[in-house]
Amino acid sequence: MKHKVNISQTIQDIIYTVLGILSSGFALKSFLVPNEFLDGGVTGISLLIHEIWHFNLSIVIVLANIPLIIMGAFQVNKRFALKSLVTVIGLALCFAFVPYHEVTHDKLLVSLFGGFFLGLGAGLCMRGGCAVDGIEVLALYTLKRSSLSVSEIILGINVIIFLVAAVHFGLQTALYSMLTYYAASRTLDYVIEGLEEYTGVTIISGLSDDIKRKLVMELGRGITVYKGERGYLKDSFDISYDCDIIFTVITRLEVRKLTHLVHEVDPRAFIFTNTIKEAAGGVLKRKAGKH
Repeated sequence: MKHKVNISQTIQDIIYTVLGILSSGFALKSFLVPNEFLDGGVTGISLLIHEIWHFNLSIVIVLANIPLIIMGAFQVNKRFALKSLVTVIGLALCFAFVPYHEVTHDKLLVSLFGGFFLGLGAGLCMRGGCAVDGIEVLALYTLKRSSLSVSEIILGINVIIFLVAAVHFGLQTALYSMLTYYAASRTLDYVIEGLEEYTGVTIISGLSDDIKRKLVMELGRGITVYKGERGYLKDSFDISYDCDIIFTVITRLEVRKLTHLVHEVDPRAFIFTNTIKEAAGGVLKRKAGKH
């Protein structure tokens, strides 16, 4: 059984990776390259080198990523690095040999849809367990040697890319390229997290027993209860009450339903949410299509 699961997972990873490569190649060859648009990350650096010095983009993409892939072998693992190398070479071959056609020269459409298909490709490759752009590996490497966060490091690298683009190609092209990067990053987040992105919900109420019962019996969620105190108001600071603080994890599509359910019990209940990037185990709703 375990062997079958591994084969199934491997096939799924390959499908995700191939689709990611095709999507990224489509974005580059049909939208960005014909219109001299850029993206962020290593792909943006490769496009910048290609546009300024007219080197072969397929070769530049591979050469630009190789140092980061080697870095990834130490930062992540060798399997990840090998899969990423194969993916980058696959993207280079896709760009060189797949006969994509130019779709449009409308700058807004190029920015939005070029970014969308590039982010879609990167996200699918990440779902397949590899990277088609090594910028986050570089950020992780730099993180250990500075006080900056991963997001700040990536932002800094991209700012340099867009500044160079503004000098060489004009401010308008640089601004459209920033829009491309934004579209790509948002699409990437959506592909990785999806509609089933998990949300942590904390509920504080004087009617916590009724709310706990509804969450478990009607919504079918697992809950965790913290012991706390409520009160401490400005006009009655010395008055407090023991209370149960309820925490549960739901998908973001269920947030509205949960809020309505809680407010049916206690309209004054205090509810706040936070995004959870990854969750596993416990009583979690199975993905769509697996009911």
